[in-house]
Amino acid sequence: MQRFSISLMGALLSISLVTAAVEQADAKLADAKVANAKAADAKVATTRSERCIDLNRQFDEALETHAAATQVTAAKALQRKGNRFCANKKQAQGIRMLANALKLLGVTPIDPVQ
Repeated sequence: MQRFSISLMGALLSISLVTAAVEQADAKLADAKVANAKAADAKVATTRSERCIDLNRQFDEALETHAAATQVTAAKALQRKGNRFCANKKQAQGIRMLANALKLLGVTPIDPVQ
């Protein structure tokens, strides 16, 4: 009877140690997932207002290098329209206008996650 109780105690101790190890591993995994989510949020933290500013800056730089493009006048008109949208709290429309203006110059708009 005594051997049986000692074996039972040993088995229970083993089970509790394994359970504790699994719980600790799960906690570390959960912490890693939270850290990865925070890192992803930090990469994509560009606001629409910042995107408007970045695209406008890119347009100004592209205008210097692509001044001979055939669609410069139309591109400038789209830039003004995009800036107006961005200033009037309609950043999504402004971003689209600025991106289209860049495309008219033959330039690919910058990607916000780079």
